[in-house]
Amino acid sequence: MNPRTHPPGTKERGVDLYGTSETTVRDVMLRHPKTLPVDASIMQARAALDNDHVHLVLLTEGSRLAGTLARTDLPPPGTIGPALAWSTLMDRTVSPDTPTAVVYGLLISRGIRRMAVVTADGSLLGLMCLKQRRTGFCSDADVAARSRDHPNQGDVVPTVAGPKSRVRGIRRR
Repeated sequence: MNPRTHPPGTKERGVDLYGTSETTVRDVMLRHPKTLPVDASIMQARAALDNDHVHLVLLTEGSRLAGTLARTDLPPPGTIGPALAWSTLMDRTVSPDTPTAVVYGLLISRGIRRMAVVTADGSLLGLMCLKQRRTGFCSDADVAARSRDHPNQGDVVPTVAGPKSRVRGIRRR
């Protein structure tokens, strides 16, 4: 398989997963990741993770990443309360300047497919999304195409927000 992805708005560009080029996270990250607000409930996080394509819920306050939740982080069914209490940032974030080969190795060694991309001050910039076959990284164009092909999946859809507004996910029915 060809380990390539095409960042939106650029010509075809190879992504070297094995470290022979200087491709960084910034070059290939999803720039419009799906998020939930920091005050989202466990039920909202569970609903987002019901979508097979969502592997990591990003809890945000404005532009700042406050926590992440994977399916394994969720408490037992029936538990109520804020999702943030069950979230973590440990081993789930990466700098935008990290080489893609390093992130690929981290994702494979940890057995995960998603890492949030954050600045030193905790601002969320994007999401690294390893493809299911582990042959490359997902792009915004891949995600948009899947949404067009399957418009009624019931997934959490991001809304666009500026740095001072709250980023929210909307449950589509």
